[in-house]
Amino acid sequence: MTLDPADFVAAIDNPFWPLPTHSRWSYVETDASGNEQQIVVEATGDTRQILGISATVVHDQASEDGEIVEDTFDWYAQDSAGNVWYMGEDTKEYENGQVVSTEGSWEAGVDGALPGIVMPADPTPGMTYRQEFYAHHAEDVAIVLSLDEQVALDARSYAGVLMTRETTALEPDLVELKFYAPGVGLVLELGLSPELTRSQLVQLDLP
Repeated sequence: MTLDPADFVAAIDNPFWPLPTHSRWSYVETDASGNEQQIVVEATGDTRQILGISATVVHDQASEDGEIVEDTFDWYAQDSAGNVWYMGEDTKEYENGQVVSTEGSWEAGVDGALPGIVMPADPTPGMTYRQEFYAHHAEDVAIVLSLDEQVALDARSYAGVLMTRETTALEPDLVELKFYAPGVGLVLELGLSPELTRSQLVQLDLP
């Protein structure tokens, strides 16, 4: 796969994956046992050059009981058609303040890793797309299920929501449903198997 840097634009403004600089999305994730994690995702305003493309850096931190359990930098870029490409991630998992794993980290163009599309420009029901590919490490695939979902959360309700189903060959039992509201991005994520989880948007801070 060859991407032409000239085909990419500076801003990421796909309606289902907007990344205004210094925006912050806060989520609460709950597992089947009632354990909670707080997740904060921030569009940093920084960039990283990947395959000659200026990718937007997004910082994602998950904490539990006040302790960081995962710290990730994701890299995204949007082409002129409006597709948002996933260019890689640098992820670290922590236990007791120490890094215990970097599994899942990858960068497009390094060690055979390929970029994927994290959000299509024109999603339609039935569309399948590869979000990332680093053999044996990152192989997520999504399919568009619907474009007209209604999602009611504690803070507010959303209409015209995009629903996708995500799976990976690396964990055949793993199934997730994700819901993206126009102009907001990810608002709800439901893990269906191997265990039930729920992650919902609780606050959006715009610059």
